[in-house]
Amino acid sequence: MWRRPLTAARVELANVKSELETLQASVIPAVGQASQANSTTTDSAQTGASGEVQQVTRYPVTEDGDPSYGPADAPITIIEFSDFECPYCQRWHAEVWKKLAAAYRSQIRLVYRDFPLYSIHPNAGPAANAAECAKEQGKYWEFHDLLFSGAEKLGESAYQTYASALNMDLNAFQQCLDESRYEAEVTADFEYASSIGISSTPTFFINGVALIGAQPFEVFQEVIELELAGKLSQ
Repeated sequence: MWRRPLTAARVELANVKSELETLQASVIPAVGQASQANSTTTDSAQTGASGEVQQVTRYPVTEDGDPSYGPADAPITIIEFSDFECPYCQRWHAEVWKKLAAAYRSQIRLVYRDFPLYSIHPNAGPAANAAECAKEQGKYWEFHDLLFSGAEKLGESAYQTYASALNMDLNAFQQCLDESRYEAEVTADFEYASSIGISSTPTFFINGVALIGAQPFEVFQEVIELELAGKLSQ
């Protein structure tokens, strides 16, 4: 159970490097990362400030009915490919996402897609399955937040502790875990992300504009403000 998909072997080297790549993404200036992701750069942001439309690449990334947070008609949709065992993903949710959600309460929507790095994070797949099991009981985002809280080491004991804290039906939840009911769903997310070239976590698409790594609030804010102002090409 929870074996790596066949395509995982083809991206294993990329996955092994992903932690280092993501660490670099968190400290390299935004201009470098944005350039790698065909996103905005500091120079182009200055151009945008003057009123000119910046040319950016938008990727037609699908949501696949995955969990979303925020109003359905929000003008900004961020699709995140993430891993519950990734420390940089955890940090982004704690330090950046909370600020974004507060600053753009009615303007932003987050879609969470699973990209468990099977080769280095053995608990990421089962944790994603557990979150989907929590979704059955209407507790996905509460469970998601607890997984990223780091309060418990990932594993079935933690999942049951979190489910209990959320007043979930523990028997139904355990049955879902025992069946690995959403293993295929999680694997499908992984396969899709791999097929479009994603190799590290977290990776984001802001209305299709790619942004790689646990970038600070200010980098997301810059892209969002330019998008809201209509200064990014369609």
